[in-house]
Amino acid sequence: MHHQPPISHWIISSVTSDSIEEIVDFVNNARQQMFPELCAQLNDDVSRWVRSGHFLTARRGKKIIATIGYVPYDHRFPQLRYQGVEVVEVVRLFVLPDYRRCGLAAALFGKLKEQARELKIEFLYLHTHPFLPGAIRFWEKCGFAIVDVEKDPIWKTTHMQLRLT
Repeated sequence: MHHQPPISHWIISSVTSDSIEEIVDFVNNARQQMFPELCAQLNDDVSRWVRSGHFLTARRGKKIIATIGYVPYDHRFPQLRYQGVEVVEVVRLFVLPDYRRCGLAAALFGKLKEQARELKIEFLYLHTHPFLPGAIRFWEKCGFAIVDVEKDPIWKTTHMQLRLT
């Protein structure tokens, strides 16, 4: 069992242009850990994606220990109907294993949600998968509701949303 650091031992802040490269590396490493069977994304693609949205990091000292962000929702899932509303897609919540189960993910999401509310975002959308331990339950605890589950036998992509207004 890991000793969990107290809440005061991390600092949550917005990603700035001078830390994009570091964030891209962290996000790519996290993706590789969660989905080793998928091809790596190109750093330039991830960098453009990070710049298009709003990302937060949690650090302990200078070390990144967690990330979360949102990007403009791109309407790539036809079964979801978000035309005419302000919606963003919550992406890349990843907490290093030694810092899990101590409230960090919830703290990161809370800050992200505050910022979305300030920008008058109406809906937060995300998708996750049942094979990611605890993911669906975590998002439900954060107030998200399941709006669709794809029938794909492997991914079973679970689409969720949270209305902010």
